[in-house]
Amino acid sequence: MATTQFASVNSRRSLSMSRARWIAVGLFAVLMALAVVACGSVGSSNPSSGPSASVAATASSGASGLPATSPTPKATPVPEALAAASPSDPFSFLSWLFTPIFQVLFILLTELYVVTGNVLIAIVLLTLIIRLVTIKLSARQLVSQQRMQRLQPELKAMQKELQKRYKGDRQAVYQAQQEFYKERGVSPTSGCLPSILQMGMLIPMYSVIRVGLTNFDPSAMLSPFGLKIVPLTCPNPAHGVGALLDKSQPCINTVIMGIDMGKEQVLFNLPILGFFTLGVSALALVAAGLQVIQSRMMMPPNAENDPSASTQRSMMIFMPLISVLYGGILPAGLFIYWITTSLFSIVQQFLIIGWGAMFPIFGWHPVFARNHSPRFPVTMPTAVVTGKSVAETRHKPDERWVSAASTVRPNTHRRSSRRGRRR
Repeated sequence: MATTQFASVNSRRSLSMSRARWIAVGLFAVLMALAVVACGSVGSSNPSSGPSASVAATASSGASGLPATSPTPKATPVPEALAAASPSDPFSFLSWLFTPIFQVLFILLTELYVVTGNVLIAIVLLTLIIRLVTIKLSARQLVSQQRMQRLQPELKAMQKELQKRYKGDRQAVYQAQQEFYKERGVSPTSGCLPSILQMGMLIPMYSVIRVGLTNFDPSAMLSPFGLKIVPLTCPNPAHGVGALLDKSQPCINTVIMGIDMGKEQVLFNLPILGFFTLGVSALALVAAGLQVIQSRMMMPPNAENDPSASTQRSMMIFMPLISVLYGGILPAGLFIYWITTSLFSIVQQFLIIGWGAMFPIFGWHPVFARNHSPRFPVTMPTAVVTGKSVAETRHKPDERWVSAASTVRPNTHRRSSRRGRRR
């Protein structure tokens, strides 16, 4: 009887995890689409601002290299040693593609764990290494977004003339805008690649934390080409030997201050509408708050009152909201990764753009944020004068008035008015 109940519980749990994976895949696709739209839009906020994207983190059981889990529920799942995936189905093929990236990240993480003896510190250090490797790309993205924002007033002033000159020809208007950006030395799409790379990194990081850290024997992934790199003995001798081995215990100690980095950290479950339960995570709330700060700093100064800045405002709300919703699904270690990368981004943004549009908040503008000059201010590149772009050939308001006045023929045949003259 007890065995039957245990199998039923495992079956329901496997089914719920399968549904969560499919939901994660759908939301991940939406988030990737939003990232492309946001990075392509002028003055967009940093797309990589949400662990949400991680979410989906390939709902496959392991971009890590584990054999992909079938959506079909299993009654009695048996833990297996970590091994490379075989491309037998779409999820397994995706896992197989990400296996080299997973292996590099997992080896680095376990090496840092061996050195520090603390998995939380190891995750933080791995995150900093990743951000330092990509620091030039992210800095280039920030500079590009700031330059795009500064060009917006001039571009908006050209809109009426563009519509009048090309009379609804969208392709011609688009080409004129691209010529304008090229003339000013700015590329509208230069900020897309870093955003996509950051969101793409969430896929292997999810598997490293969810699958790698929680496995009882990841030896195969720690020994590329049969060469043992990390001095870590797995399975852990403390968990038994042979038939007495407890496979439910991970080789790496993932519990820090009572929080398991490889599993969800949920404070309480909040029922919504009677059929949906939201797992509220403290780490997810912290990550969401940092995302709001990061996005707020990158918003254009007038975004709150500018109808065209709706994308920035939506992303600033949507990404943190997704992070909170996934608090009860994603492992705590992934939120540690995103909290660290958000803090790194905030510091980097502060050095390049200062406080940005962070203040005022509800009318409060602190003294320390007024007239603040960033350490590495953004400068505009020297414009290339071609004499052909709309920006160079269009008339400024004062020139347009002079041009219009020159076309008015003066009235030389004046005659006195009869109005008011007595007869």
